[in-house]
This record gives sequence, structure tokens and C-alpha cells, in this order.
Amino acid sequence: MKEEIIYGLDEIEGLAQKAIEYINKYKLALFLGEVGSGKTTLIRQICGIMGVQDEVSSPTFSLVNEYMSSRGVVYHMDLYRLNTEREAFEAGVMEYIDSGEICLIEWPELIASWLSAYPCVVFSLSHEENQRKIEITTNY
Repeated sequence: MKEEIIYGLDEIEGLAQKAIEYINKYKLALFLGEVGSGKTTLIRQICGIMGVQDEVSSPTFSLVNEYMSSRGVVYHMDLYRLNTEREAFEAGVMEYIDSGEICLIEWPELIASWLSAYPCVVFSLSHEENQRKIEITTNY
């Protein structure tokens, strides 16, 4: 399945609602895009709609932020600063994914080979001057 949406920042809430429909089904959501493409902004909105009360920020340095939502635990991961699959493994990334809880992962490219066996939704974000685009794909 593949869907492409052009959107503005004023439409982020509706986009987050749509993303949640996929996240509820797949539990594992991957967020691709360059720095500044809106990955964390979208995740912040998703978490807010899901009832997360804590401040949602990028876990670039902590690697994983854990939030409580109305749907249970949400793990928000940012793998940007990791360099090897071994680092990801030692950080327990697979344990989070195997937990059965919702996992929202920014910069998942490093562990792409691990993820092919997991049903997931992929949100590929990009932006140009006055336009943002998201491609939504699923692997099952």
C-alpha cells in the first residue's frame, strides 16, 4: 500500500490522525526524512492526540523516550547518532520493538535489515519551499 499526501503545517493535526490509524494497526512506525522534514513535529502531534501528557522531544541523545498514552506505552526512538547495528542491538532497540508496544522510530535506516520481518508503516517526509509531502507505505 502506498499513499502520498501534500500538506501544510496547518494540516498537521489531520495528518497525525491519519497516521494514528496506521500506527494502531501496525504498532511499529518508521519515520524517514532529512533534518527539518518534520519527523519530530509529526510524532509530537501523534503523541498529543494519543493522550501523552509529557513534553515530546527528539530523543537524539537519550536514544529512547518512553511516554504513557491513553493506548499504553509509546516508545519514541531516534537512531541518528548510532553508527552500527551492533550499537543499536546493545542499546536494546530490538527489545523495544519486540515489546508489542507502539514504537515510533526516527532514522531507522541503520536497522532496515532487521525490520523486514516486522509489519510496519513507513512515513517518508520531505519538504520544499512552501510544500511538505508525506508518503505512507506499509510492508504487509
